[in-house]
Amino acid sequence: MKLVTALLLGSAALALTACEETTTTTSADRHVTIVNNTNVAIREFYGSNAGADTWQEDILGSNVLPAGSSVNINFDDGSGYCTFDFKAVFTDGTSLIDQNVDVCTTSNVTFN
Repeated sequence: MKLVTALLLGSAALALTACEETTTTTSADRHVTIVNNTNVAIREFYGSNAGADTWQEDILGSNVLPAGSSVNINFDDGSGYCTFDFKAVFTDGTSLIDQNVDVCTTSNVTFN
C-alpha cells in the first residue's frame, strides 16, 4: 500500500514539474541578436513561426543590416511559440534560411 502511495505522489510531483517547465517556457525571453557575419548587407529579414506557410512581414522594413553588424529583435508575437524559421535576403539577391530556431533558448543567430 505504501509503495502505491509513493508512486502516486511521485507521479504528481512529475506532473507539477512539467507544468512549471511549460510556464517557464511561455514567459521566456524571446530576444535574439541577429548577426550579419557576411560581406553583404541584409536588406530583408523574416522570422515566422516554424511550419508557417508564408513569411511574415520584413522585420527590417526600410532599414538594412550592414555586413559585420547585428540587431537585437524581440520575437515575442504573443502566440507563445518558441520555434521560428528565419530568412535573410541580401542586397546581392541571395538568401539564407535558418529553420527551427528556438528563440526561447537561443540568444544569437549568425549568418555567415
